[in-house]
Amino acid sequence: MNQVTEHTLASAAFKDKDCPWRASFERPAHGQSQGITPTRISAFQEEEKTMSQSTELDTKPMSQRTEEIQTLGLAAKATPDQQVYIDPIRFGGLSDIRTFDPALAADSSSITAVDMVFTGLVALDSQLQVQNQLAESHTVSADGLTYTFRLRPGLTFSDGAPLTSADVAYSINRALDPGLRSRTAPTYLGLIKDADKMLRGEVETLIGKSLLTLDARTIKIVLSHKAAYFLQALTHPCAYVVQKSMIDKYGNMEFSRHLTDGAGGAGPFVVASYTPSEDIQFTPNRHYYGPRPQLRKVVLPFYPLIDREFKAYTDNQLHTAQVTAEQLPEALALPNQQYRTLPQLVIMYVAFNYLVKPFDNIHIRQAFALALDKDAIVQATGKGIMIPTNHIVPLGMTGYYPDLRGPAGIKGTAGDVEKARALLQQGLQEEGMDSLSPVTFNVATNGNSTNRDQVVAMQKMWKNIGIDVIIKDMNFLELSALVDNSLNNPNGLAMWRLNWVADYPDPHNWLSLQFGKGSANNQLNYGQNSSPQAARQQVVQRLLEEADANMDSDSRMQQYNQAEQQLVDEVAWLPIAQALLPYVVKPCVVGNVYNAAWLTPPDEWGNVYISENPLCAKSSGY
Repeated sequence: MNQVTEHTLASAAFKDKDCPWRASFERPAHGQSQGITPTRISAFQEEEKTMSQSTELDTKPMSQRTEEIQTLGLAAKATPDQQVYIDPIRFGGLSDIRTFDPALAADSSSITAVDMVFTGLVALDSQLQVQNQLAESHTVSADGLTYTFRLRPGLTFSDGAPLTSADVAYSINRALDPGLRSRTAPTYLGLIKDADKMLRGEVETLIGKSLLTLDARTIKIVLSHKAAYFLQALTHPCAYVVQKSMIDKYGNMEFSRHLTDGAGGAGPFVVASYTPSEDIQFTPNRHYYGPRPQLRKVVLPFYPLIDREFKAYTDNQLHTAQVTAEQLPEALALPNQQYRTLPQLVIMYVAFNYLVKPFDNIHIRQAFALALDKDAIVQATGKGIMIPTNHIVPLGMTGYYPDLRGPAGIKGTAGDVEKARALLQQGLQEEGMDSLSPVTFNVATNGNSTNRDQVVAMQKMWKNIGIDVIIKDMNFLELSALVDNSLNNPNGLAMWRLNWVADYPDPHNWLSLQFGKGSANNQLNYGQNSSPQAARQQVVQRLLEEADANMDSDSRMQQYNQAEQQLVDEVAWLPIAQALLPYVVKPCVVGNVYNAAWLTPPDEWGNVYISENPLCAKSSGY
C-alpha cells in the first residue's frame, strides 16, 4: 500500500477465483486459532463490479457476530483484564512511525497506526473488496463523473461530536491543500475535478464546487474524468475524515501529535498513549458506529530490528511476530499451528533514476537486470519463502500477464550473464565510457538478515559482469525520504531497493501510480527525462491513461499488459521477488483477519478477542 519497510519475501497463495485477493482459510479445531493453507496460485481476470451498485452494510449485532464465531468451536473468551492484543507495528524494523496524519501517511507502518483511529467513506473489507464504511450507500451517475454518498445516521467522532458531510468535504479538501504537502493526495484524490488547480494554488477550495454537501448526510464528489478505480483509490487514508476542531486547536501540522486527547477520528480505537521507540497503545472508541471492539487494549510495539520480534514472541511478550528465514526451523517446531505463511501482493524491486548517469542508458539498465539470477537469489537467501519474478503486477491479481517476458526479451528469471556483459559493453560504448565508476546501492534492511543476504547476493552478481556496487544500508525512513527527493532530481539517488504492496486490487496501483505522467511515485523519472527512449516512454504513459479510464475490463487489462511489457523491457523497475510473509500467532488470538494486505478492516476488530488458550502472550503489564 505504498512503500513498505523491508521484510522477508516469498511466494503468494490464492484460491478463490471470484476474488483474486482472497486467501484460503481453514477453520481451526477447538482451542486452535485460525490458520492459512497456501494453495496453488492461478492467474485470472475478474470482471469488474458495476460501480453504480450500492453496497449492503453488515448490520448484524455484535452479540450475533460473537455467537457465530463461538459456535465454530473456538476456545472460550478470557476475562476482560486479559483482553489485550500485542502486535508489533506491521512491516517493522522501526523505532517510530513516519506520521499519524492520514493525509500524509504513505508507508505501511504509518497506515497501520492511522487505520486504528480514522476511517473514510469506503474501505476494503476482509477480502479486500470495496465496501461502504462511513457511507451507508453510494451511487454513480450514468456518465461516471459524479459519486453521491449517503452517510450512516448518527455518526460522531471519538469524542462524541457529530460527524457530517461537511467534515468529509473538509478532510478531502484539506488533503489537497498545497500547504500540507501531501504526497499521496495528488495521486489518490487527483481525479476530483479541479484538484490539480488547487494543488497548484490556482483555486483556494473545492468545497461547493466538486465537493458538494447537499445536506448533513449527503456529499457529491465530481470527477474531472471517469476512472474505473476511483472507489478503490478513495479507500486510501488521505481520504479519511479528520476532526476540524482538533486542527483548529493544535494547527494543521500538529494535531496528530495530540490524538491522546481522545479525539481526531471516527475509527474503532483512540490513542491511549504514544511513545516513540516503545509502542503505541489504543483503547476502544466508545462512540464507534460499527461493531464495538471486544479487546480493552491493542498495543503496537516498535522493534528497530525485525529479527528481535520472534525472540520477544517466544518469550511470550507478543501475540504475533514476523519470522526471518533463519528463524524458520524454530518457528515450524512450535505447537498448535502457530507458524503461518501469509499471501502478499508485494513486489521487492530495484529502481534506477533515469536522470542520473549511467541509468539514462537502457542497455546499462538491462545489463544490471540480466546479471541477476533471481532463482539463485531465492534459493540461497529466501529458502523457499519467495517467488522470483519479472513482473510488476503480481501473480494472483487481476491484470497479471502470464506471457510477460523479461528485459531484452529473456524468458525465465535466471538471468543471462553473457547477454548482460554484451549489453553493458554496448551501453558503455554509447556513453563513451570504458567502465563504470562504483555505483551506490541504497537499501534499508532494518536488521533483517535475509534482506542483508539478498542485497549481498545481488552485489556479487553485478561484480561478476564487471560492475562494482557499494551497498549503503540505512534506516527506512531516511531511505524513503531520499527516494521521494529523487523525483525530477538529477542529483537524487541513483539506485535503490524497496518493496511495494498494493493499496487496492487494481493494476492502476502498480502501473499508472508508479510510472504515470505527474505521479508523485515516479521517483525514477520514467517519461520525464531526456534519454533517447523518453518519447516512447511518454507513449506508454498515454496508454496507461487510456487504460485507467477504460470501463471495459477485458480491453483495459490488455492495455495494462501491453504497458507492463514495455516497462519491464526498459527496466522501469527491476522486480526481484514476490512475497509470502512468514509469521507466528499465539493460539489464544481469535477472530483476527490475516489477508494479502495484512489489513484488519475497521468493523472486523469487533470479532477479535483473547481466548483462555494457555498458549498466549503475557499482558499483565498493560
